[in-house]
Amino acid sequence: MALSSRVPFISWPLRPSLFKISCIKPPKMANSRSDFSIAAFSATSGSDRKQPILLFDIMDTVVRDPFYQDIPAFFGMSLKELIECKHPTAWIEFEMGRIDEMELARIFFKDGRHFDLEGLKSCMREGYSYIEGIEELLLTLKQNNYEMHAFTNYPIWYKLIEDKLKVSTYLSWTFCSCSNGKRKPDPEFYLEVLTQLKVDPKSCIFIDDRLKNVEAAIEVGINGVHFKNASSLREDLSLMGIEILKDEEKQK
Repeated sequence: MALSSRVPFISWPLRPSLFKISCIKPPKMANSRSDFSIAAFSATSGSDRKQPILLFDIMDTVVRDPFYQDIPAFFGMSLKELIECKHPTAWIEFEMGRIDEMELARIFFKDGRHFDLEGLKSCMREGYSYIEGIEELLLTLKQNNYEMHAFTNYPIWYKLIEDKLKVSTYLSWTFCSCSNGKRKPDPEFYLEVLTQLKVDPKSCIFIDDRLKNVEAAIEVGINGVHFKNASSLREDLSLMGIEILKDEEKQK
């Protein structure tokens, strides 16, 4: 629920045939690998498992986050006022599974004021929706047999998202902070993902709307894409060699 700046950023090793595209450049902080190819992804696993594996942040990457508009309205205050009066770590502790929703309700506000917890949950559920164009992209990726996982900071209320949007139709809720007890950009969380998936970091692409989370992925060797919108993500993945055409488009 923390605010952060959102600026364009993509990090991946481009295919040699794409090096002349001047509008897309790897940032200085990331290593550029001139030998990039989909074959290179597959070679890291030594199995028939399709590479790369796609790791998706959820909030404001796949699903709209209601925190910035809907929740302040629910409490009848501005976003700034909400941030000033809420407990500084309660939501983080909830995201990491350290407290349950009843404890969250008890300590959410610094002054201990009571509020309608079920009403808040209903407000959040109402505010969840797919980011424009992202569901269609996820469907295409699934049809092309890519392995996809959620890699997200969110509490047990991810089940509210699932109940409404059926995100698991496209990807697995494999790595959620409330279950793993860690949050991005903690490097240990990224390493835990790689350990559980049993893959080399170069065999993964991580997509997130928060730059600091993408940078943390790059630090452990995972290919990172800073999400801006579904259209640009489709283009970014295509440049990385990811199959994003629908079956009917392939036949044209």
